[in-house]
Formats: sequence, structure tokens, C-alpha cells
Amino acid sequence: MKVFILQFLGFLVFDGFLGSQALIIRRTFVVNETPYTRLCSTKNILTVNGQYPGPTLFAHRGDTIIVDVHNKGSQNVTLHWHGVKQPRNPWSDGPEYITQCPIQPGSKFTQRIILTDEEGTMWWHAHSDWSRATVHGAIVVYPKNRHSYPFPKPHAEVPIILGDWWKNDIQAVLDRFLDSGGDPQISDAMTVNGQPGDLYPCSRSGTFNQIVERGKTYLLRMVNAGMNNIFFFAITNHTLTVVGVDASYVKPLDTTYIAISPGQTIDLLLEANQPLGSYYMAAKAYNSAARVPFNSNTTTAIITYKGTNTNNTTSSPPLPNLPFFNDTNASVSFTGSLRSIGNKAYPAKEPICPSRVDTKLLFTLSINTLPCNHESCAGPNGTRLATSINNITLDSPSIDILEGYYKRISGVYGTDFPRVPPLKFNYTSDLIPVEFRTPRNGTEVIELEFNSTVELVFQGTNLVAGIDHPMHLHGYSFYVVGWGFGNFDQVKDPLRYNLVDPPLQNTIAVPRNGWTAIRFTANNPAPFE
Repeated sequence: MKVFILQFLGFLVFDGFLGSQALIIRRTFVVNETPYTRLCSTKNILTVNGQYPGPTLFAHRGDTIIVDVHNKGSQNVTLHWHGVKQPRNPWSDGPEYITQCPIQPGSKFTQRIILTDEEGTMWWHAHSDWSRATVHGAIVVYPKNRHSYPFPKPHAEVPIILGDWWKNDIQAVLDRFLDSGGDPQISDAMTVNGQPGDLYPCSRSGTFNQIVERGKTYLLRMVNAGMNNIFFFAITNHTLTVVGVDASYVKPLDTTYIAISPGQTIDLLLEANQPLGSYYMAAKAYNSAARVPFNSNTTTAIITYKGTNTNNTTSSPPLPNLPFFNDTNASVSFTGSLRSIGNKAYPAKEPICPSRVDTKLLFTLSINTLPCNHESCAGPNGTRLATSINNITLDSPSIDILEGYYKRISGVYGTDFPRVPPLKFNYTSDLIPVEFRTPRNGTEVIELEFNSTVELVFQGTNLVAGIDHPMHLHGYSFYVVGWGFGNFDQVKDPLRYNLVDPPLQNTIAVPRNGWTAIRFTANNPAPFE
């Protein structure tokens, strides 16, 4: 039996059976256009059930959620359940033309979300074009009935969803980006729970404000639903305790800030232990690439202690001390400090240190250029920008790959995706030959043997512009066993792997001009990207 892994930049386990107390939960999602006002202007955005962010799904570990999706909007859409492994159920995974064709306007599609060992915070989002900028929401998975968290039960739980807002229509932003071939228009604001915060114009009244009681502890369920940015986040004068990442528990980590990658979720304990008053939550983008434009503003929300006299407040609370926007050490120091919990109540979900690695893969992640398809484009030297893995840029098929595989339709995809880079050079050099910038187009997969143990090293390159690369693997969680800067050394670097308590994640950011090594067991047959 084969397991397929697809190449796709922005990437973006079944180990048992459903418990006897598992429930089947049914929900209805209506996708439609809804007017929203932000930054002093109103526009129609694509929403689910008229909400931005969309509704939160609640379940317990092992439950199944059935979602009836009605597309009453004006454009095709698919929905992906980010972090849900969907064992032997890829038909409901969601990525457009990978595991399904899009849900067309006026039609309906029922998706089955099968929860297995996930526990904590995940999220759902559109997986077609850039619709996920407004079509997204949280998924909260509680422990099984009569089970508890591996930390004291919080007084309350608060979803915190970070995102982006464009004043222009998001489809128009995407069309302009694709037509120009250059960098996309940066967002006009970052948001917390759909609100830009009171540092932006026309935004003070809508700023998210969470009331807390002194002496109580709150669980913040954080999602980075932003399109491209890693965010730094902090709360003035408060220490946060990280207890979960990507629906998997971690050893408690006390910190004054976090760095959260696009698509990642983090569970945080907030102890309300400060004097009465109001305190800012704040987030801003991290950007390590000097040539890449980004929104350098700060989005805010507020926590207010119960009993605070807010009538006499004439000034804003002080902002927290966030790292500088280009503080690479702050970003990697946080992510490099995460460790799986691995105790008796929550043991490792699969062998962390297998006796062997059956398959080793090395994927280069690059920004590339392609010839302009009209007179001149906004990329370097009149070219248009592209991205690639192992020098292949994905050609989206017209028949979804799962259907092509299942019905044995020839020509939908190929099976010669390279397991190592076809171009070998000093990947992180400041001087790379221009001819290496042009990738080849293709729709290729890698076939993996069922139940094989895979080690995959993502290697960032400095082609065109080295950046931090967000990576997400559908259908799996994986152990992050190592990372570093420069070119991966297959002899020396594995000696520094953490094979004792590496964090179990489904989304990472490979550091600029660096590498990240992950391990997983290929035990969920399907074409996943």
C-alpha cells in the first residue's frame, strides 16, 4: 500500500478507535457574502453564517463532527479542518483540486470531521484562493469525558484569533497580485478576533475587550489565521504559560511573549495577578527578510480586570514589550523551547525515537522567478514571482488528485517528485547564479510505503529572497526533531536531534536561510499535501 505526499509550498494517525462515549455532532455552515465595516469603510466579505471570524466548533476527543456546507456565495470554496488527521477519510480534508473539487455557488457538500488523538485547539478555514482571509474559525477539542487537562482547570477559555484585513476586496487583491507577478499588496491592518484594535482609525469602539477577575486563570486558545506573517504576541505586565501547540500538549513554558506561525495554534494560560486596570494584548508581524514588504503596525485587544473604574480612563494602557520586528533570535528561541509533555497521562502518541528511519527526504524551499506572461511584470528584472519545492512549482490540476488516484485516471499527476534537490548548490549563499531561479512546473507526488518512518528535512534557500517558510502537512502531525541555520549537514546535524521530547506539531516555520527536520509515520493512506 502506498501513501502519497504532494508538493505544495505552504504545506499548508490513526492509532486506535473511537471511544465508546464518542459522539456524532452535526453543524450547518452557510457560506455567504456579508457587509462588514472596518477602518472607516464597508465592504462585502465571504463569511460562514454571517460571522467574522466564523463559528467555533466544539467537540471532545474521539468525536465526529458532520458539517453541512451550503455555498450561497458568488465564488467556489472548499473548507479544510486544519490539524485534523482524517484517518482514511481524505474526501473531507478540503484542499481544492487535491482531495476535492470546489463547492460551487448554489451547491451543498457534507464533510465528516473524524477526531482521533487531537486534543486542544485547531482551526478550520477556506482552502481555495485567498478566501481564508475571512472564512475561518476555531476548533476546540476537549479531553474525553471524565478526563482532565494536564494542568489546573482554568476559570474560563477565550479564543484569540489573529488575522489580516484588507480594505479592498480580497479577490481583487489576489487578482492584482497574480497579474502583476510581484509582491502581494500588504494588509491594511492585523486583527484580533476580527478587530484591528484601537490604534487604527475608526476602530476603538470595536476593540476586543476581555473581562478577567483577579486571582483567576484563563486559557487563551490562540490561532494565527493571518495569510503569511509570523506574529509576536504579548500582554502587558503578564507572564504567559504555553501548555499546548497544534492540539498536542507541551511541557509548561513560562514566557513574556510568543511567536506564532501562520496556521499554527497555541494554548496559553493567563494568570490574572496584576492590580486592577486595563492591559493591552498586542501582536505585530515578524519579518526577517529586508526586501519583503510587510505591515509593520501593531494590532491590539484589551483585558480589563473586573472592578476597574473605566469611566475615568482618558488614555490608552501601555503596550507590552514585544521583540523588534526582525528579531530572529526571539522567534527561534521561542519555537526552539517547545517540548512534548510525554508523561504517563499523556504519553508520546507514536515512537519518538524509532529504531530506524525508512525514508529520508530533503526538500528545498525557494522563492523563484518565471517569465512574465505579458509585457512586463513586477518581479525582479520584469519577471513574475513563484515558489517551489525541490525546484518544482505546483500546476493545479483540473481533476482533484484524490479522484485521479481513486478512479485510476491517467495524466492527473506524476510520481517522479524528487526526494532530494535536483539542483545542488550553496543554498544559503548571498551569491546564487540567476539561472537557478527558474523552476519547472509540474503536478508530482511522492509515494511512501505504508507504515514507513519518514524523516523530512526542509531546507530554506536564498534564491531571490530568503524568507521564513510556513509549512503544514495535511493528514499528519509530526515530531520536530531539529532545526538550524545555514545548509543542513546530513552527518553532523542529526547528532544534535532531540529524540527525547520533541514537540508534536502540524505546522512550522522553517527559519530564513535555515532548515527544520521532522519525523512521522506514514500510516494514513491518501494524497495529502
